[in-house]
Amino acid sequence: MKLTSFCAALMFCVFTAAYSHAQTKTACLAHHFAYVEGLFEVRYEPGCTGHDEPELDPVSSAPGSARDLTWTAVLPSDGPSTLVSDLGPTFWFGGTVTDPKSFGGQAFVELQIYPDSIVKNCFPNGAFSVSFAPNTYTACSPVFKLVAESNGKFREPAAFNAMLTDGTGNNHPLIMHAGDMIQVHYYTTPVQDGFHITVTDLTTPGTGTIILNSSSDGPLMPVYDTQELGNSLAWGIVSDTPLSFVWEIGHKSVFTGGAAFCLPGEAGCLSYNAASWAGISPIQIKSVVFGDGSVPKSFAAVSDQGGKAEVLAPNACSAYGGPLCIYPWYTLGATGFHYGIDYPDTRKDFGQADQFTTTTQCGGPFGPDSTYCATTLK
Repeated sequence: MKLTSFCAALMFCVFTAAYSHAQTKTACLAHHFAYVEGLFEVRYEPGCTGHDEPELDPVSSAPGSARDLTWTAVLPSDGPSTLVSDLGPTFWFGGTVTDPKSFGGQAFVELQIYPDSIVKNCFPNGAFSVSFAPNTYTACSPVFKLVAESNGKFREPAAFNAMLTDGTGNNHPLIMHAGDMIQVHYYTTPVQDGFHITVTDLTTPGTGTIILNSSSDGPLMPVYDTQELGNSLAWGIVSDTPLSFVWEIGHKSVFTGGAAFCLPGEAGCLSYNAASWAGISPIQIKSVVFGDGSVPKSFAAVSDQGGKAEVLAPNACSAYGGPLCIYPWYTLGATGFHYGIDYPDTRKDFGQADQFTTTTQCGGPFGPDSTYCATTLK
């Protein structure tokens, strides 16, 4: 072994040793809702947090494109001094589903993939518990809804949650690894028993399926037929497509920070630190294919916190661009779409953080200028 390789390996061992005692950590990452003071006020369930869900939207008007969609991606890898889990406890593939017991008849599913983690439990309230395992990925699929309280306000419980298992019938999680190429397939069947999510690890190989059939709310089906902008969650704060990819940022590591909500400029909030993103091998979103074989006519991006506006908000950063004070962005590289910073293979960075609109200029159920508009990436 070369000395440089030995040093890098030793650094990683020393770095990860601090995590080895951090077994079976629990967190709950809910969905970000719109907030209209005096009209639409929502609280998370105890122990749950949300916010900061910058997303990538495949756009299509093809019939059925929001009912049958397959993502192909390569899972990111830890670096010698940065773990993927340092940048946020989860990234997910999710979308809007029907729920007769939720506000507007709609709920939101997130296939939450947890980096450096082996899932121990996916709790009915939408929470998860994981143990530390470098370069390992497992998943839960919470579905969050809104229900009215007697005081006229709302709360956000889970209508459903399930572990992505390996299909053996033993309730073991489907374990994936850094560098694996996976496919995430959202689709329906003639039985209409809920949106199906099948994850296939093309590298291992292995596969698992979740069917969104809630014991309390019934089958949770796709709301929209097409992947067009504006086909958005009724209680959301962005004007987006029904299905999207999101890297949930603004949380500390689940292992060293308890997945606590955090802000740009805050110590330990590495989601907003360019050097931390540079320290991993990024996710590679290779393609999106719809059920009819077509592909997106374009992609769009949107932040539910206003991108740079969050970094420069009061109690955040005094200037943009320093340590802990960037807003990560989507890029198109030779190996696919990435999230984070400009990586060595970047071909287009779409204006970096300027790809995200900073004010709410699109309409929605709560009137004009109530949602963040998605930006078409060109």
